[in-house]
Amino acid sequence: MPILLSVDQKQQRLDVCLDLKENGVNHPSFLSNVIMGDETWVYASDPETKIQSSQWKSPGSTRPKKERQMRSNIKSMLICFFDQKGIVHKEFVPPGQTVNAAFNVEVLKRLR
Repeated sequence: MPILLSVDQKQQRLDVCLDLKENGVNHPSFLSNVIMGDETWVYASDPETKIQSSQWKSPGSTRPKKERQMRSNIKSMLICFFDQKGIVHKEFVPPGQTVNAAFNVEVLKRLR
């Protein structure tokens, strides 16, 4: 999104927002036709089970120190589309793929 918008760009955004607001008021089911999308990084983790992390200690000994879990370097991008009822579609983005409008359109076409 550009930081500096021209007067025409500001007016166009205002017009779109007012049109969406009017549709929401005049057509109560309008939002049921809207699908939103977002993406996030998902990090790999290998959590210990309760048994794996347990340690034997004598009644008088101090509590054992546990290492703080570090965020993994292994990560994948997850893209998710949802409507007012919940998640419609989710998938992992292929490594190296740029997530932009064209990519989102291709993902949405696969939903049909």
